[in-house]
Amino acid sequence: MKIGLSLTGIGQQPSGTNMFEHYQQILEYVRIGRDLGFDFIYQGQHYLTEPYQQLQTIPLLSRLSAEAGDMEIVATLLIPLQLPIDLAEQMATLDIMTGGKFIVAGALGYRDVEYNAFNVNPKFRVSRYMECINIVKQLWTGNPVTFHGKHFQMDNARMVLKPITQPNPPFWLAANSDSAIERAAKNDLTWYVNPHANFPTIKRQIELYKTTANEAGSTVPDNLPMGRELFVHRDREEAMKIAAPFLGGKYDAYAKWGQDKALPADDKFADSFQELAKDRFIIGNPEDCATELKRYVDLGIDQISLRMCWPGMPVSEGIKAMETFADTVMPILRRGG
Repeated sequence: MKIGLSLTGIGQQPSGTNMFEHYQQILEYVRIGRDLGFDFIYQGQHYLTEPYQQLQTIPLLSRLSAEAGDMEIVATLLIPLQLPIDLAEQMATLDIMTGGKFIVAGALGYRDVEYNAFNVNPKFRVSRYMECINIVKQLWTGNPVTFHGKHFQMDNARMVLKPITQPNPPFWLAANSDSAIERAAKNDLTWYVNPHANFPTIKRQIELYKTTANEAGSTVPDNLPMGRELFVHRDREEAMKIAAPFLGGKYDAYAKWGQDKALPADDKFADSFQELAKDRFIIGNPEDCATELKRYVDLGIDQISLRMCWPGMPVSEGIKAMETFADTVMPILRRGG
């Protein structure tokens, strides 16, 4: 099983945080994760992240690739807000800089504030998404591309720069809703299992993904990548006490952004943190965390991105949790026990 570090929580910080100083802490966090044996780092993308500020994904991961060693680099990008030629060149550049260890997880996005700021109508986000990734893959062949779609037009555009990974870097589809998961299955795309849904929803959606792929005659992987919120402490009560204010604050912001509207109707964010956390967050002592993670392994998850630090949390607490995880939980997952 591949185990990675999500930087989205540590990368977002409250207004007023000195982001240059915090950026130095992110570098240290990645270096420690590398030395502890984590397999990859992950960063998601958002714009206009009030009440938080966030370093942008592609330049941040480009810099962090110098610290990552043998770790893979995974980025979730808001595909409908990108221009395909720029996206193809940026992604090929990162693939080259990382020595072929770059993975893209494309997301639709769900926030009107982002779509409005980019002057993109969210009604067309799915067709923009599909056109964009279609063009990107064509550009990566090195052949001239002529494309006349609903959103993008080009004649004889030829991209000479090619990614190391051929025919293209791995491309996942990050999705919350049933319809997006079905779209991934029908288009031979690996579904990046979202970090927000609870366990029963994920279990049901994995079955939906596999059933849809079989019915469509698609080839999809038996095992899937996933993101999850996790905080481990040797004392269960202390783990909850430390994590709750910061993880709860993050999900308060998600609720204001409308993140839970992207979830299926039977899985919405609860009012109390205890109810929200149930079957959704992994918080506790090492035994608790290992037991919870093995439930997802049994569903066919073989690559998991763990977010252990959230906006406003002292990075030192996140580092302690990361070290405890590497010392106690990681060996259990590695040996499959």
